[in-house]
Amino acid sequence: MTDHTARLDHVVLWVRDPLAAAGFYEKAVGMEPLRLTEFAAGEVPFPSVRVNDETILDLMPLTFAARMTMLPGAADSAGHPVNHVCLSLPRADFDALLSRLQERSVPVSDVSYDSFGARGKATRSFYFRDPDGNVFEARHYD
Repeated sequence: MTDHTARLDHVVLWVRDPLAAAGFYEKAVGMEPLRLTEFAAGEVPFPSVRVNDETILDLMPLTFAARMTMLPGAADSAGHPVNHVCLSLPRADFDALLSRLQERSVPVSDVSYDSFGARGKATRSFYFRDPDGNVFEARHYD
């Protein structure tokens, strides 16, 4: 049987240096990089990092903005990061992410409590930026 539940497949982030961005997401955020070798060899246009089994972040070179012709005005989105992307993690992974970011001197916000999200009120959450200015929120519900 096919599952017809809507899911988030991917988010495309504009980045200046896709390899450096992939390194940040791998080392600081703990995500698995995808297609790095193929990107470095010029075989694919961008690398990605895996959020979970069903969701990835595509690390799109900012230089590709002019190629965004699928909709009028799409190229104008380059350099305009979304407000933020929220990662929901188990408690231990939340704590590990916060530690990795702090170890790498990545600025993080204060930890908030009981902020509303897709599954109700999160126990804790905080915000951080990647090297390209994209804002992320990390939270846990347990």
